[in-house]
Amino acid sequence: MIDTNGENDVDTKTVIVTGASSGLGLAIAEAYLKLGYNVVGNARTQERLDEAAASIGNPKNFVGVAGDIGKPETTEALFSKAIEAFGKVDILINNAGIFLAKPVADFTGDDLESIISTNLKGWFYPAQAAAKHMSANGVGHILTITACIALQPNKNLPCLLTQMTKGGLDHAVKGLALELASTGVQVNAVAPGIIDTPILPRGEENWAFFRTLAPNNKTGVPQDIVDAVLYLTGSEYVTGSIVTVDGGSTTGVW
Repeated sequence: MIDTNGENDVDTKTVIVTGASSGLGLAIAEAYLKLGYNVVGNARTQERLDEAAASIGNPKNFVGVAGDIGKPETTEALFSKAIEAFGKVDILINNAGIFLAKPVADFTGDDLESIISTNLKGWFYPAQAAAKHMSANGVGHILTITACIALQPNKNLPCLLTQMTKGGLDHAVKGLALELASTGVQVNAVAPGIIDTPILPRGEENWAFFRTLAPNNKTGVPQDIVDAVLYLTGSEYVTGSIVTVDGGSTTGVW
């Protein structure tokens, strides 16, 4: 296992972002880079990381580590590289995730294995390493991107495996926040609604439907999530919170 007790006398903070090559992960990584943070990003392939780095100008304080986040060796490589390059890890953004929307009868065994690997194992291994490393340092933030549909299901958007895994993470966030409360490590989550990212299908018909999933008939943009992430990881007080950014989708039935 990696040694997650590295020391660093540099004031610049270091962030690990999983799923950093596109969508919300890339937006979050870019936001931290603009603030002067070091960022260690993960994606499945080096090619995707290289493309992401090029899209944000190949900053010297961005390091990519390719690998399947559902495997423990990827987490080991992420933390080892972060500590080697920058001395310590201050913030973990557990962003990598799979969203599958279809009726329960249509899910396959491969769907189940894939979503468990990315959404659950891909959360647990980095969170475990961060908890160990940050507890030793007496400070840190572990933040998870979950999904508002796991907090408030909608009959018009069946996605049981997403609800099962992301809903479990909401409870895990609260449990870990309590476990680490006395160590100085804060644990929170952001639960997005429909956010305009490349993973969603294009076309006005699709987006007209997406707008019906929130009572304000709106969808969000990545900056909406970035703002919530930066607030939570900038706070020295908030922990155990699930912040919804969803146009009111979790308020109930309308």
